[in-house]
Amino acid sequence: MLPTVDVCFKGLMYNPKVRKGFIAALLGADPASIRETVLLPTALRQEYPDEKLGILDVRALMEDGAQVNMEMQAYPFGQWDARSLFYLSKMYTDQIGRGDPYTKLKKCIHVSILDFIRFADDRKCHRTISLCDEQTGEKYTDLLELQILELKKLPGDLREDDEVIQWMRFLAGKDRKELEDMASTSEYIEEAYRELERMSADERARLEYEARQKAIRDHDAIMSSAWETGMEKGMEKGLRKGREQGVRQERKDIALRMLEKGMGMETIADLTGMDVEEVRKLSEKFRAKE
Repeated sequence: MLPTVDVCFKGLMYNPKVRKGFIAALLGADPASIRETVLLPTALRQEYPDEKLGILDVRALMEDGAQVNMEMQAYPFGQWDARSLFYLSKMYTDQIGRGDPYTKLKKCIHVSILDFIRFADDRKCHRTISLCDEQTGEKYTDLLELQILELKKLPGDLREDDEVIQWMRFLAGKDRKELEDMASTSEYIEEAYRELERMSADERARLEYEARQKAIRDHDAIMSSAWETGMEKGMEKGLRKGREQGVRQERKDIALRMLEKGMGMETIADLTGMDVEEVRKLSEKFRAKE
């Protein structure tokens, strides 16, 4: 079972020790300083019946009241940025109800683990984004934060002092050897590997994992088919449009030559199949050039 499949990632993060180790790495903190993390419901509250519902993958509450949402995303799509902001904003505003003071609002972090490249212009694989002044770079607030981990941009060398990179290498592992190698880097990643073994041996978890993989394969097949169909239709539409434009241009060229010969507009319209008003406009342009 591979961690890049979202149901497998969720299963790993449901393990308290794994969750603590991963969050500590993201926060640059000692795991011992995180005394407790509690899983919160992943469905965010709806204020109104027609309000869009937010569904999170793994949402953890820290002892100080801060919240961390973590999700694994294997495929890119056009609204990724807007989606991440929607979840972060919903998580933030979900903390208070009508009449509650704003002092109840605690820090919210949305962590996106991407198995694709989002920022193609650099090789930075882990970035932290927050609200700041565009001119000075000064941070406006630390209450809202986005962390983006791009697994496809992992560096070739393994830095022992960068725990986030170690976790990323484990999550990006594609076979048993890669996962085993990373298990030796820390007790928390070793626990994640053991949890992965337990899930792989669990028949129910295995069935859920295989069902999810099938859904992903079906999605790939549908998208591929839709792309091919779209290309065919697009080419057909383009050719048809090109032919139509060519025919219209040819009629205009013939009409211009007829105008040069002094033929009447109604006659030209009748012979070329053009509208009389269209021939009139063409005649005005022709006379303007004279």
